[in-house]
Amino acid sequence: MHLTTSHIKRDHYKTHVQAGENSLIADEPADEGGAEMGFSPDELLLASLGACTAITLRMYADRKGWPLEEVKCNLTFERDKEKNITRILRSIDMIGTLTEEQKKRLLAIADKCPTHQILTHQITIETNNNF
Repeated sequence: MHLTTSHIKRDHYKTHVQAGENSLIADEPADEGGAEMGFSPDELLLASLGACTAITLRMYADRKGWPLEEVKCNLTFERDKEKNITRILRSIDMIGTLTEEQKKRLLAIADKCPTHQILTHQITIETNNNF
């Protein structure tokens, strides 16, 4: 099981995020009342998918011995609140002397990364409190 802890005090809206020995700051953009001291929650979601995609492609190419030198994932999303639909747009640049067949296979593998699987399958969130 993975565990993260997010902690906010009186700051608007600086939040400390901890996962094991790793930490980062999340915040809101200035136009939302934040101080832009870290990633916004939306950026963290996209960063998770981008990082997982890049790691998955690196692992696969390494196992196959393919000449993948670098992976760049650019992500954004559009939200239609009326229809309750979110569309994530992901662009993947693969640098290296890969064949067209290898590139096509890697694009298919990108959809198999664990975070992609989480985001494209049903999610339930259970919330409790510690009073």
